[in-house]
Amino acid sequence: MNDMFIKKEPLTVTQISQSIKMSLEDRFPYVLVKGEVTSIKKPASGHMYFDLKDDSSILHGICWRGTKLDIVPEEGMEVIVSGKVTSYPQRSNYQMIVSSMELAGQGALLKMLEDRKKKLAAEGLFDASRKKKLPYMPKTIGVVTSSTGAVIQDIMHRIEDRFPTKVLLIPSLVQGTGADKTIAKGIDDFNLIQGEDRPEVIIVARGGGSFEDLMPFNEEIVIRAVANSEIPVISAVGHETDTTLIDYVSDVRAPTPTAAAEIAVPVLSEIMSFLLKSKQTMYNSVNMQIEKRAHHLNAMKRGLIHPNSLIENYMQRLDASVERINVAMNNSLVKKQEVITSYKRLLESYSYKNVLSRGYAMISSGEQVITSVNDLTTGQEISIHLKDGDSKAKVAQ
Repeated sequence: MNDMFIKKEPLTVTQISQSIKMSLEDRFPYVLVKGEVTSIKKPASGHMYFDLKDDSSILHGICWRGTKLDIVPEEGMEVIVSGKVTSYPQRSNYQMIVSSMELAGQGALLKMLEDRKKKLAAEGLFDASRKKKLPYMPKTIGVVTSSTGAVIQDIMHRIEDRFPTKVLLIPSLVQGTGADKTIAKGIDDFNLIQGEDRPEVIIVARGGGSFEDLMPFNEEIVIRAVANSEIPVISAVGHETDTTLIDYVSDVRAPTPTAAAEIAVPVLSEIMSFLLKSKQTMYNSVNMQIEKRAHHLNAMKRGLIHPNSLIENYMQRLDASVERINVAMNNSLVKKQEVITSYKRLLESYSYKNVLSRGYAMISSGEQVITSVNDLTTGQEISIHLKDGDSKAKVAQ
């Protein structure tokens, strides 16, 4: 028995707390514990605090900052953790310092993925309305995958064979600890590129693997990176039968990395063939239109009168019109001359000189014609106008 507990002197609170802590750490220096994760807390310090529970008990857990875990714990996730059991003397409770964490069986993993899928779907991240249309002939393609695997070579060779296009690679881990973060960062980094090097489509790819190998493509950080990408994303993870959450959020899902390359670019030879056929079709169509218009013009030409004939016709009509105008003008002038002569005779008949010729006289004083004796005054000089001349006189009385 520990000597501390057979001493008769009383122990301090600190002494008993430290003794319990040492006993726990000596007794449980390394244990494996299975339980359900709950009450996760992540303060600014970077440490993570959580509880592990089963049907009747709760164990406090701590994961210090910098500890590399294979999974990101979530509420309700059933896990197996390893570490040592110790105590926290300030609160008089025991706890477990966790050094590793893994899901407790594939069934639990599948349940966790289904719950995550429902959560992200409820946020609308998988909605068809969010899907972006792929460009038909992208000038630049971004690829997020391992730089050392066969996947990148397969993609580049397929693109080179179909439609040579500029390919940019951002290397990333595709399995294991930290892979999800490098994949998400690759997607984010492509979206930060501006100018001519900005990709018009991103391919996220890896070859086949086990269920656990493909887990990074189920992580929430990757799903949200794809959802937030302004550039369309093609997912090409695993084999055709493999399905990960990135397939639901991506704009297009390809069954294999090679298929992703085929989706990303058209076939150059097919385009050239299409252009040649289109050119011939357009040429034939233009020729048919030209021939059709030529026939139409010829038909119209047969119904048209030669311009010289039209001009001669109008010249003849003009001459006839001029002749009619001249005749009309001459007739009008003759008639007007006759009217003038008639008025001239009438004026002459009313002329005062004709009156004078019949024995009458006209008397004037200056410019005034005298028409009444009242217009005369004694001694006034007057002019007497007769038919054969004028004479001066003075009024006597």
